[in-house]
Formats: sequence, C-alpha cells, structure tokens
Amino acid sequence: MIGLMGRVTGRIGAGLVGEVMVHIPERLGTEAFLAYLATPGESLEPGAMVVVVEYQPPRTVYVEPL
Repeated sequence: MIGLMGRVTGRIGAGLVGEVMVHIPERLGTEAFLAYLATPGESLEPGAMVVVVEYQPPRTVYVEPL
C-alpha cells in the first residue's frame, strides 16, 4: 500500500476522516479507504491526488499530497 497513489473522494483535514480511492495493481482495481493527513497542514479537497505513506489494516491510510 505504501507508495501507491490515489484520489481524494471525501475531504481530508484536521480532525476530519476523509476518503480516498487507491488503485491497487495486485487486485486489478481501485478501492476506497478511510484517510487521514500524514502531516498536519491544509485540508485536501475531492479530486486532489495523494500518495499513501502509512497503511493500517484493514481500510485506513495516511496520505500526503502529490
């Protein structure tokens, strides 16, 4: 999961749990994950591209903007 890219589908910000769609080549598809900002900063709006920097099974990722 770490290093995979995704697109924000639900706003991510301080104190907010967002959602991202991450393309997973091994599974030949795209899946939804709950998402948090890896480092504090401005919120990420839907449509923003992100990279996964941490993964907590089963469906949580920490992301940074590209």
